[in-house]
Amino acid sequence: MDKIILSGDRPTGKLHVGHYIGSIKRRVELQNSGEFKKIFIMVADAQALTDNMENPEKVRQNIIEVVLDYLACGIDPKKSTIFIQSMVPELTELAFYYMNLVTVSRLQRNPTVKAEIGLRNFENSIPVGFFTYPISQASDITAFKATTVPVGEDQLPMIEQTREIVRKFNSVYGETLVEPEALIPQEDAAKRLPGTDGKSKMSKSLGNCIYLSDDADTVASAIKTMYTDPLHIKVSDPGHLEGNTVFTYLDAFSRPEHFAEYLPDYNSLDELKEHYTRGGLGDMKVKKFLASIMEETLAPIRARRAEFEKDIPAIYEMLKESCEAARNEAANTLSEVKNAMRINYFDDVELIKSQADRFHNK
Repeated sequence: MDKIILSGDRPTGKLHVGHYIGSIKRRVELQNSGEFKKIFIMVADAQALTDNMENPEKVRQNIIEVVLDYLACGIDPKKSTIFIQSMVPELTELAFYYMNLVTVSRLQRNPTVKAEIGLRNFENSIPVGFFTYPISQASDITAFKATTVPVGEDQLPMIEQTREIVRKFNSVYGETLVEPEALIPQEDAAKRLPGTDGKSKMSKSLGNCIYLSDDADTVASAIKTMYTDPLHIKVSDPGHLEGNTVFTYLDAFSRPEHFAEYLPDYNSLDELKEHYTRGGLGDMKVKKFLASIMEETLAPIRARRAEFEKDIPAIYEMLKESCEAARNEAANTLSEVKNAMRINYFDDVELIKSQADRFHNK
């Protein structure tokens, strides 16, 4: 079976370094590995509207921001199909059929849905579209016959629900859909990068993000105020690594060669950590080291983004062509699904003939 990837992001803002470490960097590696026949990357605007329906302009404006970030990070439209979810209406029709295979109680038990409801304080006012998102996601994944879906661990319940829908559909209507596998980050640092304030999640509303498009001064300023160890008051005090955001970022971004380049007093991150924990190493020195690493990482991304920004109409033209290609793929799957469900009335020659014979012989 051909290996196919589907992944994507909600266009509710520019992408930040958490997105980069958690998914985009890995997507670029997978794209360039030659291991996958097709790669689909979805700008999930329809999903974003489930909790932004009264502010569609927010979603509309951020589609281009997300795509620019994709391109700047190395997503190549010649290797990956970047498309906008709402431009593929076949996804909505597939989701409508899948709704009949899932109970309300099953959706209510989905841990990811429960967590997101709590995060957004929806309680009893949850929009139906948001509540049924696991079904919509199953439509997105199966429409492109994705075998592999790169996700964080918090999204595993969503993938399992897709797998359940696939198994249910195939058991009722015959083998039609492909059951996907989740691909989760192997490195702990990539699983969830905290905000600069030490909160568990980067959030625009919390003001704790470092965006991929931020200039060098903005990034340096964010790192200067980054949460460390509140008990590490004097340089001589022993420092703690647990919950120390600066070291979490170093785990995610630093490489051995960075020490020779920016901090030659140490040979490795382990050496730096050992000195910090025994005392005698100030937070500002570590933050300055991190700022140098982040600038090395983000400067080329920022430069490529600036180049792509020079011809925005060309970006929209690329998206239009990619959406058409994605729609063709989804239409093929939808046709197979309707055939399996025997709702392909006008294509079923035998049905038409049998009905004609039935009425002729009345």
